[in-house]
Amino acid sequence: MLVGVNPITWSNDDLPHVGGEISLETCLADAAAAGYGGIELGGKFPRDPERLAPLLERHGLSLVSGWYGARLLLRDARDEAARLANHLDLLKRMGCEVLVFAEVTSCTHAAADVGLSRRPRMKRSEWALLAHRVGELARMTADQGVKLAYHHHVGTVVQSMDDIERLMETTPDAVRLLLDTGHAFYAGADPAAVARTYGGRIAHVHCKDVRRAILDRCLNNDSSFPAAVLDGVFTVPGDGCVDFQAVLSVLRRVEYEGWLVVEAEQDPSVAPPARYANMGYENLQRIIASP
Repeated sequence: MLVGVNPITWSNDDLPHVGGEISLETCLADAAAAGYGGIELGGKFPRDPERLAPLLERHGLSLVSGWYGARLLLRDARDEAARLANHLDLLKRMGCEVLVFAEVTSCTHAAADVGLSRRPRMKRSEWALLAHRVGELARMTADQGVKLAYHHHVGTVVQSMDDIERLMETTPDAVRLLLDTGHAFYAGADPAAVARTYGGRIAHVHCKDVRRAILDRCLNNDSSFPAAVLDGVFTVPGDGCVDFQAVLSVLRRVEYEGWLVVEAEQDPSVAPPARYANMGYENLQRIIASP
């Protein structure tokens, strides 16, 4: 299992004012100094492989993957594939094997004034439509050597354990799963149970921890997702209540060989990025090494 990091530790693409002043150079230098072998794409990254490759090489980092938000409830798979083409080409040219993918039609995860209870939900006909189209798209990306890893995400149409189960049961095996420990826990699911149930289809893992007291307060107040993030609901592995030992134990049993990406969106003015990047790396490596 390879250990990487997401640049959201330094700056948040959904909330541009959060960490907007932190340079990409600082982010990459901090990530390399902490010991990470790779990093995911962020909004400050150049999208030209001729510029991006030497930039990452200078810091000894590989490109792990990159997020793509789709609108398959509004357009068919071929239309989406055309919109995805440039992003997919960048990932392929940078040697990535996984596409981080989520359906974002009507999403609320970036809406500061929309509580969790108002997140979008699909009708039966929309579930059938999404399953068909995401299956088509996953086959297209697989034909190009890139696995589509579906990211269940708070504030989107696939959030809860029931949503994950329905998606996995109605899509072909070409649709892989991105297990996000923090988003699973936030939505009331047990990350280790998700891993046990769908271990064979997990293609990517985001490792974020959750501060339980803050989560309880945010759920009780029906806070928006951005408000919860700024309140400090997430942190790095080992600094919250998620049982990473249980999750990694399952991943070992299913012989998972992909990336473990430390991803803990926090306000960098409150949670110094270099400090938390180091903490996340050290804690995760300690958990990996433990029997």
